[in-house]
Amino acid sequence: MLIEAYLQSLLDTVAAAPDVATSDIALDKRGPQAGLIRGDIYFVDGALRHFRELIELESSPSRRIYSYHYQRADATLAFRYDDTPHHPEISTFPHHKHEPSESNALAAEPPTLDTVLDEIGRLRLDQE
Repeated sequence: MLIEAYLQSLLDTVAAAPDVATSDIALDKRGPQAGLIRGDIYFVDGALRHFRELIELESSPSRRIYSYHYQRADATLAFRYDDTPHHPEISTFPHHKHEPSESNALAAEPPTLDTVLDEIGRLRLDQE
């Protein structure tokens, strides 16, 4: 798989997601099978999701760095997943999740764009 095909799969996922108003997603190509993908996804209620993935494709995609940050329209944090190695006490180190109700990071497996968008959808339904 080439990096452009992986990027297109992300764009297709975002296009199919409910409540997405617009998005701005860019690829910084690092070779035919590698690149840094950054993006912002804007929801119809003004909420925003930032993300980045450093991807190396071999037989299957391998993310080297990631962050999925979702904030409400008032700019308060709803949640963020990332793999910044600053919580060695967590069982899933370096993978973790931040939530505003928690003072410490939570153990979390690395999510995919699909699972994060599903979680955002559930949160948005709970707020209605």
